[in-house]
Amino acid sequence: MTDAPSLGPEQQFFADPALDRMMGVVMAMAQELYVTRDRLRGLETLLAEKGVVSTAALDRAPTEAEARARQDDLKEFVGALLTPLLAQKTSHG
Repeated sequence: MTDAPSLGPEQQFFADPALDRMMGVVMAMAQELYVTRDRLRGLETLLAEKGVVSTAALDRAPTEAEARARQDDLKEFVGALLTPLLAQKTSHG
């Protein structure tokens, strides 16, 4: 068995190393988002090519009900995403 190479000291760009780690999380999430966007683009292309749905239908504006539902979903998503920034205790433990 070969010994794994030893790791050097952790790179640090910000005064607080937690910020460096958080940037790593953000960049990993950005990478995953791009993969999702790329896959969605491919799926939309295939659906349009096969005649399952037209490009115009994919690009149409949402109905009022759809827009309200999306706005409600967006508010809930953003609220959950930004809750940790409030620096308020969220755990009941």
